[in-house]
Amino acid sequence: MKPYTWLLFDADNTLFDFRQAEALALQATFDDWELEFNSQADETYQRINHQVWRDFEQGRITAEILPVRRFDLLFQALGVDGDAAAFSAGYVKNLSQQAALLDGALELITTLDGRGYHLALLTNGLKEVQRPRLARSALANSFEVVIVSAEVGVAKPAADFFDVAFRAMGNPSKEQTLLIGDSLSSDMQGGLNYGIDTCWYNPTDAPVSLPVRYTIRKLDELFDILDGTEEKNVSKF
Repeated sequence: MKPYTWLLFDADNTLFDFRQAEALALQATFDDWELEFNSQADETYQRINHQVWRDFEQGRITAEILPVRRFDLLFQALGVDGDAAAFSAGYVKNLSQQAALLDGALELITTLDGRGYHLALLTNGLKEVQRPRLARSALANSFEVVIVSAEVGVAKPAADFFDVAFRAMGNPSKEQTLLIGDSLSSDMQGGLNYGIDTCWYNPTDAPVSLPVRYTIRKLDELFDILDGTEEKNVSKF
């Protein structure tokens, strides 16, 4: 009997190359609006977007407000006079077309699916972005359960988000469930709070600040954990 039967994956920057997707979508949207896209605009957007998503994760704003709010703040910061709602709609459309995967993601998911694991995709994101991106990707048919935060009205790390996921999964044993993701604040904190094992995908070898169960630097290191060599991957905290 496998120690884990359900594997719960984050999407962006765990399986999908969101940094590339975001950069391409931002550039395209700035071009559509005939605005200059430079390093200052990019850095300003990254800072604002990060804070707005943290506000959503912590319940301070709703999924309906989030998409436009970040561009309202961006336009204010850059001194741009424009329709933030229309710009947001263009950005969402451009982003929804980006479906590139991280190196090793397709091989990982294909192999795990072939081994009989139950796979779920749990993502903090907008349905207008995440659903089309998944449908366009090579992973389109790989997951039994897909939960998108904006669809359910709550985001990781909230326990309500995981309640929705576990109901969709048929309420499996938490002891046989492993969550894999790149975010300490949403993925790892959420898994720890919910009482499920966590595996932090940490390709940059950043310092760990939470008692996660495992840390991997490459996606294929997950096989070592699942094959029973767990003692080699336990995080030192």
